[in-house]
Amino acid sequence: MIKALLRKRDEGFTLVELMIVVAIIGVLAALAIYGVSRYLKHSKTAEATRNLGSIETGSKNSFQQETDTSGAGSGPFTHQFCAKATAAVPAAGVPLAAKVKAGATEWGAAAWTCLKFSINEPQFYQYSYDSTGTGTGASYTATAIGDLDGNGTKSNFQLIGKGSTTGDAERISLKIDNEDE
Repeated sequence: MIKALLRKRDEGFTLVELMIVVAIIGVLAALAIYGVSRYLKHSKTAEATRNLGSIETGSKNSFQQETDTSGAGSGPFTHQFCAKATAAVPAAGVPLAAKVKAGATEWGAAAWTCLKFSINEPQFYQYSYDSTGTGTGASYTATAIGDLDGNGTKSNFQLIGKGSTTGDAERISLKIDNEDE
């Protein structure tokens, strides 16, 4: 009996046992690839939410300052957001599956300077900023659009805020249409 067990040990693994091990490794590899790709997409979306938060801070700071609407320094004074950005950045369009570095001149436009916002590193998203009105009728919309895997399906992040009677600005909504997931 002991000789039979020792002989069985010397024979090695059967083909079925090896195939089971290969199948298990394949399933684990598929799960790992899926998990890593989701992690990478989530890390890329963090750029958009972080930068929209910075734009929101700049918008709120600009709204808190009273602006002379006459231009003569004598009033009337009102609260308003930074002027609308004339072009989205980067101007070349929505980056496709790769980071793009926008030029310093693109971030030098009046709206981005007023918001005290620029990105010095390459970015996955194209950013735009729009604002209208004054006082309690004032509102702004900051948008980040990206195509994280280059398949033509875009991820859209839109932050909307409005002015209040106290001279402060408040967030209305943060809409995330992350079709790339």
